[in-house]
Amino acid sequence: MKNKWVAFLLCLFFGVIGAHRFYEGRILLGILYVLTGGLFGIGVIIDLIRLFFKPNPYFP
Repeated sequence: MKNKWVAFLLCLFFGVIGAHRFYEGRILLGILYVLTGGLFGIGVIIDLIRLFFKPNPYFP
């Protein structure tokens, strides 16, 4: 179980390097975020919205 606020803050401040994806245990997506700069910034915005509406705690 993961805390949505930890993931949200990681995404907000370190989303471009995929820190929230590594926190969720999604290593390959984290590497993709590192290589593409958070999917060129669009992925970070989508993830912020997605994380805001998830229940707390959640299963990744």
